[in-house]
Amino acid sequence: MSRPAPGTLYLVPAPLDFGCDSQVPVQDALPASTLQAAARLTHWVCENAKSTRAYLKRVDALYPLALPLQQQQITELPREVHKRGDHGGKGSAPFDARPLLAAALAGHDMGLVSEAGMPAVADPGSSVVRAAHDLDIPVVPLVGPVSLLLALAASGLNGQNFAFVGYLPQDAAERIQRIKELETVALRTGQTQLFIETPYRNAALWQALVQTLQSTTRLAYASGLTLPEARIRSQPVRQWRQQTTLLPDNRTPVVFALGL
Repeated sequence: MSRPAPGTLYLVPAPLDFGCDSQVPVQDALPASTLQAAARLTHWVCENAKSTRAYLKRVDALYPLALPLQQQQITELPREVHKRGDHGGKGSAPFDARPLLAAALAGHDMGLVSEAGMPAVADPGSSVVRAAHDLDIPVVPLVGPVSLLLALAASGLNGQNFAFVGYLPQDAAERIQRIKELETVALRTGQTQLFIETPYRNAALWQALVQTLQSTTRLAYASGLTLPEARIRSQPVRQWRQQTTLLPDNRTPVVFALGL
């Protein structure tokens, strides 16, 4: 007996309001085509099952789900993928996500979703996408918000040459060294440097940036993107050193950027 044609792996963006004090109507953040595609899916690989169910509940209010929420097949990526990343590191092998795609091999369409934004971009999930390609499972990214690109576009920094460098070190001395390294690259090449932080460490990172960077380096942040209370500010560090209001807080997700 021949195997059924594989299903498709859909990369399903989520609203950027996860963890924020308020939420936008989901239809304001995502197009109808994405929400309708999500409503049709019944098999999921996700970063967090609880937040995925909350997202699907919001979808269901607009477009009824193909199966009730309690019957959706939702599988979380293992915790070690969150800690060391999809591609391994520190001597560990890359994560093999092929077993997570058994439903797709059996002919079911599947969704990959993270807690906010586009899965596999600044979030876990690239191992699942890589496994889909290795298994000849079609991959289709759906349209939705990507916080890094929204922040970059709104920063006034170089959008022709940029790099996302993930999280900076938690140790204060290592963080300062990393900030200096990123600034050196930015000033030498013109490449914008984008990075993020766990919200409760936003203020500490911001203080380190303002104290460490050269006065002429441009520093930008974007917080609460797509929300009514979103803040996007970009100016040279010398001006930030005189600023005492409208700074990043420790509650809202922020994308940081530095460059020329």
